Order: sequence, then C-alpha cells, then structure tokens
Amino acid sequence: MAFSFFMKRKGDEPEVKKSEPQKIQPPKIQPPKIEKRIQEPKPERHKPKVNIFSGKKPVFCFIDASNLFWGGRASMGFGIDYKKLLEHIQNEYNVDKVFYYSGLRIFDFEYSILDNKAIDLAKLTEHLKELQAKSDEKESLLIEKTLSKINFYQILEGYGYTMKIKPAKVFYDEDDENNEKPMLKANCDVDMTFDMMRYMEKYSGVLAMTGDGDFAAVLSYLKSHGRSVTIFSRWDRTAKEIRTIAGDNFVDFGRLRPIIHQ
Repeated sequence: MAFSFFMKRKGDEPEVKKSEPQKIQPPKIQPPKIEKRIQEPKPERHKPKVNIFSGKKPVFCFIDASNLFWGGRASMGFGIDYKKLLEHIQNEYNVDKVFYYSGLRIFDFEYSILDNKAIDLAKLTEHLKELQAKSDEKESLLIEKTLSKINFYQILEGYGYTMKIKPAKVFYDEDDENNEKPMLKANCDVDMTFDMMRYMEKYSGVLAMTGDGDFAAVLSYLKSHGRSVTIFSRWDRTAKEIRTIAGDNFVDFGRLRPIIHQ
C-alpha cells in the first residue's frame, strides 16, 4: 500500500509542452547585381556610295581666273583653298575636267601659240631665274611676280586642274607719280569659248566660273542644246545676262566660303 502511495497516477503528471522545433530561416542571399552591358552597335557593312550621276556624261568646269579672282583675297574677301574647291565641284556637280584660264608674262621666253602646245612652266622658270640674276632691281621684282604665279599654277596642276596659260601682252600706263606701270592682258575669253564648243559632245553641262557678260552668247547656245549651265561667281561682279541664263543654278562665291576658304 505504501508503495502505491508514492506512485503517481498517470493523470497527475504535469503536462510538458513539447516545444516545436523552430524553423531556421536561411540567410537571405542577395543575388549578385547583373550589370546591363551596353551593346555596342554592330558596325554596318560598308555600302558603296550611290552615284546619282551614273549613266550621265560628266560636267566640265571652265574658270575665267582673270575675271573671277582678280584682286585675290582682298577682292574675294577670303582666301580660296583650291584643293577643297576642286573636291567640292567633283563631288557635288559630277565635274570631270577643270580648265583654268589665265595669262602670264613670259618676258623674252621663246614660245609661239601656233605650236598648239602649252607653255612649259618648268623651262620658263629656269629661263626667268637666269634672266633675274642679271636684271636690275626693278625688273627683278617683276620677274619675281611671274615666278610666284608659275609656282601657284604648278600647285594647281598638281591638284588636277588643266592649266590653260597663255602669254600676256604688256601695255604701259602711268601711275599717279607719272611712272610707267605695266598692264597685262591675255584675252583668254576666246580660248575659253573655243574649248566650251569643241568639247561640247563630251559633257552634259558646264560649270562656268565667270561673271563676264561676253560669255552670254556661248552659254545661251549650250543651254538651248540641252546642256546644263551652272555659274559660280560673285553677285556684284556678274553681268545680268549671265545671272539670267543660270537662273536657279547661280552660286555666289560668298555661300561657298565655309567649304572652300583657307
């Protein structure tokens, strides 16, 4: 009996709450930031430039230098980069040949226009340097001007211009101090007109750099025979007839300044 006294009844045992196992939350792992790579644009395949002039005859350019560029930088208002000018008219106007007409004092250099040959500028340079070595100061300065022109013409020739240089005739006038002043005249208008006509079947149009009204007749003729006529000149130095013939195809040199200035 005593034993049973000490025995606890099953119902008398305190209930022990079983603790539920805690759920261990795994540490939050931040996913690595994936930087968006900026995809560089794929290089485009080279596409050949479309030639809008394909199938057409080229344009020939004729430059009346004595009319257009008389006075140089002081007259134009800016210096011209003749390489840029050439590239511009080739790219924008389908120009194939560029003829540059001007005169040059050759002193006593042996040359005849009847030989139908261009003046050999290299030989003329040699001749003038020999002449300059035995000239007085006044004549030496005149020769130096011619040598400077020759150097300029040779640069243009190197760019791709076709030089049409003829001997200039010398006339003398008096300055304000009654000193004789040589005046040069080459009369290149006839040569330029002749070339416009004789090459007519080889081009679809002309780009004439002149404002001289003497060219109105030949330019009008070319236009009436299906040739386009574009004029590059200075508005204030261009004859009304030339502007009329060109119409919308007149380009004032002032507009070209951002493209061709030195």
